[in-house]
Order: sequence, then structure tokens, then C-alpha cells
Amino acid sequence: MDKKILILILLLVNGLLINAQNKGGYNLKAKIKGVNPGDSCYLGNYFGEKQYVQDTAIMDAKGYVEFKKSETLPGGIYFIVLPDRSYFELLLDKEQSFSVETDTSDLINKMKVKGSPDNQQFYDYLKFIDAKHKQIKPLTDKAKELKEDTLKLKEIQEQIKEINKEVENFKLNFIKNNPDKFLSKIFLASKDVVVPDPPKKADGTIDSLFSYKYYKDHYFDDIDLTDDRLLRTPIFHNKLNNYISNLVLQIPDSISKEADQLIARTGNNQETFKYIVWFITNYSERSNIMGMDAAFVHMVENYYMTNKAYWVTPTQLQKITERAQKLKPLLLGKIAPNVVCLDSIGKKISLHSVNAKYTILYIWSTDCGHCKKMTPILRDLYAELKTKGVEVYALCTETDLDEWKAKVIEYNAPWINVWDPINMSKFRDIYDVYSTPIIYLLDKDKKILAKRIDVTQLKEFIEKLDKEK
Repeated sequence: MDKKILILILLLVNGLLINAQNKGGYNLKAKIKGVNPGDSCYLGNYFGEKQYVQDTAIMDAKGYVEFKKSETLPGGIYFIVLPDRSYFELLLDKEQSFSVETDTSDLINKMKVKGSPDNQQFYDYLKFIDAKHKQIKPLTDKAKELKEDTLKLKEIQEQIKEINKEVENFKLNFIKNNPDKFLSKIFLASKDVVVPDPPKKADGTIDSLFSYKYYKDHYFDDIDLTDDRLLRTPIFHNKLNNYISNLVLQIPDSISKEADQLIARTGNNQETFKYIVWFITNYSERSNIMGMDAAFVHMVENYYMTNKAYWVTPTQLQKITERAQKLKPLLLGKIAPNVVCLDSIGKKISLHSVNAKYTILYIWSTDCGHCKKMTPILRDLYAELKTKGVEVYALCTETDLDEWKAKVIEYNAPWINVWDPINMSKFRDIYDVYSTPIIYLLDKDKKILAKRIDVTQLKEFIEKLDKEK
């Protein structure tokens, strides 16, 4: 088949799918007292940790603003932003043609909804919450004034607890009576895990990790990862971020394992799959925790290089693949790639030829400001470290022989000094040199024990390694 014809067919099919999805569009009309005619209002939505503007409309002379387009909006929590930056939220799902009326003096309690039972229920809840908040506030203010463990304080705490219970019961009753509603999904997703009292072990003691394990194991019980509407709420990103950042052990194997388990729970929902893959890939790549790049490599190999990341362009895929392939040989536990460089008299010295219990690969530059501070510190440490079986393989990025030699003399650098002025060893690419200084700590077999750490951390790190042996 002719390629041009095939492309046209694909475009036609895609167009039909889009039109089928967008049939009906949205028509949101709001009468807002307190907004002047001619003022701009904005329709926006949550997505992940950000908010996005979807549409703009002008307030007319009768006090109405209307947002209307032929495209149906994906389900989620949306909001209308007013000229003074105040806003009110709306649920958009199956009902996308309705009207509301409110007043800037009290956007929630003066809200009236027409044509949307979902939003009527939503505002019944918001009004209920607002009333309970007004009950709790004076109690919390009073509690701050009282001393701890007083009878009055305990009475106030019980009152607050009772009000919070009313709120929780409101949500539970709504979920029970409306299990298929989007608002029920929101209530469920926002629930915190209720941890039972820890059981006693056979010896009568309490498992100190029970609460953590239970909380973590049940964290996503009520969050439907197959429902991408939750992406367009303020809840999903915060839940995911808290789980990965605070509940999962910050080691690459744990992050990778949890990523796979969460992604498997997205089912066939492309949007939640995409968001979780993107989030954990980005999280692991940007992490300052040493070794977390292993999780990044895992994500790329399992979800990008397998062509599951349908959203990336070929150019983006190539870049992220190249990045993972560059980092993989440099992961903790890997044998450091060998490089062969020259000393000051032109003799070849390979990294792997260094016979030492620990080898510090120190990549530095003569004109690097941080190198000028760290190299003298490393020199002062060297005498002590050498007694612990440490050798330094100092690879300079300088291309001027005289400049390099002068700096070696200035620093009185007593270790193995090498350079590669024309980059024949390709060390810049192999060791991902984009800044200096760079430190890799290797064991006797040249396995990477630590990398990109500060000179001041070396002594403590090596001492810790020795104690573990």
C-alpha cells in the first residue's frame, strides 16, 4: 500500500476516534455576583502537581460567564478562577452541560447548581465541611491556650474528635449509597490508612515495625489506579509522591520493585500508566541519593526501551535510552570501566593496573574552582588514607601539558597523576564527565563502591567499609 494513502487512513481513523470521544463537548455557565462585566475568568483543572488553564471567558453585562467548546473534557476536578484569583471547584465527568450561581462574598455557601446532580452533591459536601470547620476552629484556638493534660483540654479534644468522626461518617455513607460516583472515588482516594493496634509477638513484645508495614501495605487499597480521573485531582500526585518519597526505602532495588507493582495495578489505563512511569523515572533521575540511577536505568530498560512509553517522540526516546546506557556501566557494584592514560613522561598507566585495597578515581581540572578547594584537602587526607590501602588515580582533564604539570607541582600531589589530552581513552564519555571534580571509590577488584561523593566524605566512607568487613 502507498505510504501516503496509509498515513491518510491512519489520520482519518484517529480523527474519527477523537470525534467520537469529543461528541457533545462542554457548556458551563456561571452567574457570579461580584465580578464586573468585561472581566476575564478562567476554566482550569488539576493534573498531577500542577494546574492548567483550559478555557477563558468574559463576564457579560448580565453577570454571566460561559465556557463552551465542542470537545468533551476528561473527567476530574476543575475550577473557575475569578479576576481576584479566588476560585471555586467543579466536578466534570459525564455531566458537562450545566449552570451554577454564586457570590464572591461566599463562593461555597451561596452556590446553587442546576443540571448537575454530581455537583449538587459535591457542594452539599463542601457546605457540610465548611460548617464543621467553623465548629472546629474555635475549639482548636481554645486548645492552644490551654496547658497539656488538663481536663478541659481533653474535653475539647474529644469534641474535635467527634466532629471529625461526623465528617468521616458523611463520606462513608456517601460511598455506601453512591459507589459508582466519581465523588466516591475521590473520598476513597483521600482516605488515610487506619492502622490497628500491633499484635504481640510470641515473646510478648510488640513488633515496632508493624504500624509502618501495615500503613505501607494498605496505602493504595482505596485508590483506583485504573481511573485516570484521579490524575486530575489534587490527590493523586500527593499520594504517589508521599509513597515513593517517604514510605519506600530509598534504595534503587526498592524503588524499582515498588514501581513495577504500582504500574501493574494501572491495568489498561494508559494515562495512569504514563503518569506513574514518568513520575518514578523523573524521581530516580533527579535524586541526590547515591546509586538511585540504578532505578532510572531500570525504568528506561523496562518501560522506554520496550516501546511501552508511547508518549515520547523518537528523538526523546533516543536521548533517554542513550542516557541510561551511559549510566548502566557506572552503577554501584559494577566493575569500573578501564581507562589507559599518560603520566607526565608519556608512560601509559591503566586504572585497572593500580594495586590497592581501595582506588580513588579523581577526575579534576586545573581551572575548576571547586577542584582548587578539594584537591588540597584530598592531598592532606592522602597520607592517612594510604595507610588504609588507598591509592589515588588522578585524571586531569587539562589539554595543556605545562599547565597540568604546574598544577601537580603546586598541589604537591603525591599520587598517580595522569592525563589524556586528546581523549583517546574516551574517559569523558565513559565516566559521564560534565563537571569536575568527580570521585569514584573502587575496591581492589575495581568494583564501584561509591561515586560522585565529596572529598570530605571519603575518610568516613572508607572507615565504614572497613568496619563492615
